Amino acid sequence: MSQGVSFHGQEIAVKRLSGNSGQGDIEFKNEILLLAKLQHRNLVRLLGFCIHGRERLLVYEFIKNASLDHFIFDLEKRQLLDWGVRYKMIRGVARGLLYLHEDSRFRIIHRDLKASNILLDQELIPKIADFGLAKLFDTGQNTTHRFTNRIAGTYGYMAPEYALYGQFSVKTDVFSFGVLVIEIITGKRSNNGGSNDDEDSENLLTW
Repeated sequence: MSQGVSFHGQEIAVKRLSGNSGQGDIEFKNEILLLAKLQHRNLVRLLGFCIHGRERLLVYEFIKNASLDHFIFDLEKRQLLDWGVRYKMIRGVARGLLYLHEDSRFRIIHRDLKASNILLDQELIPKIADFGLAKLFDTGQNTTHRFTNRIAGTYGYMAPEYALYGQFSVKTDVFSFGVLVIEIITGKRSNNGGSNDDEDSENLLTW
């Protein structure tokens, strides 16, 4: 993410897709179409986009405090998060997820819910971001579960049936949300993909 200022003087955040991100034109356009339809205080707001040759850019509202992982995995910053603040974060993510699953015009399965995809505004209100892997269905469709041959997401947050067999549903997001709740409470990472400031860092699900 890069920070900038629009022609109207508004602070913005710009997401540029890297060549090896695995997110192609389909995922990029998917993210645009999804975000353009979503309106909720716990979802990041898309302001615009740019497609120029191979360049793919998304322009978001600027979120003051970056992502959730910068707080809960930092020994100093997480001291600022008392139980009331942590509960507010958990409740906000839950409300955003409920909107995606039940209350929007479409039923949306995020498939990559994790701490780095939760942005915090100036009042530490959480906003779910990055819909590049999301799947959208009409509310009238039977979305009990679906299958995919392309397993994409973040290990440590993936539900077993999705990671092993490619089966996903709203329960896939609920599993990821459960892992996220444990991370917020304990300050431990769900996997060993990044180094924790704690010397005794270990795999959360094993712990």
